[in-house]
This record gives sequence, C-alpha cells and structure tokens, in this order.
Amino acid sequence: MTDRRVHRAALTPRESLLFEAGIKLGGVFHQYLGVPISRRTAPALARAIEDAVRLQPYVSDVRVRIDVTRGSPVGRGRFAYRYLVAEMLDVTVRLRHAGVEVESRLAHRADLNYVLMSVERVGRSRPKARSSRR
Repeated sequence: MTDRRVHRAALTPRESLLFEAGIKLGGVFHQYLGVPISRRTAPALARAIEDAVRLQPYVSDVRVRIDVTRGSPVGRGRFAYRYLVAEMLDVTVRLRHAGVEVESRLAHRADLNYVLMSVERVGRSRPKARSSRR
C-alpha cells in the first residue's frame, strides 16, 4: 500500500496496527470455529489459517496452534470427530508498519475460563527474521 493514510481518521501507525491486530484475530476466531478436525488434520488447518492471515496487510508473522484435546468428540465409531472450538486455538499475529511492531494473541485463559484476544507487545520494529518455512 503506497498511501500512508489507509484509515480515514488520522491514526498513528501504532493505533492502526492495534486496530488491524484485532481484526485479524477476530477473523480467525469467527471464520474457522466449527470446522471438523482431528489430530491428523489439525496441523494442516493451522498452516492454512497461517497462510490466509499472512495475505493480509502488515502481517509479518503468524503462528497458529490447535490443541485438539480441548474439544469433545461428536458421534461414535467411524463417525466420531471433533470440531474446532475457541478453546483449542492459540494464535499469535505480529504486524509491522512505519517502524512500529505489534504482537497480539488469541488464547484460552483458564483463569478467566474465556478465550481472550490481547496485545502482547507494542514497540519499534525489529529487523525481519528470516523464516525457515516455505
């Protein structure tokens, strides 16, 4: 994006990234819940979510972990499977823009019995690390 002013309101890069972080985590939360999942398919779903989020503006890194032990199976025998529930997700998204970096996370908080989206870190951009994937 060549236009430095993406939002109509005069937001700082920091404010803009915080807004974008919430949108990205909210998208993951609301788009993928209910997807049938198993121990075998969880890693592929996690990679697909990561790849989809990476396409979005400002994303410098994303990590998705799915803990399939948190859901209850539906059905029995060969018809038994789990579906993705919010408590299974642990998603970290890092965004960079204009010298600012924001790291946000979606994870189940046992102490709150709630899946919380939070800002983990806000600061100056770090040099981009080379990814071993791809």
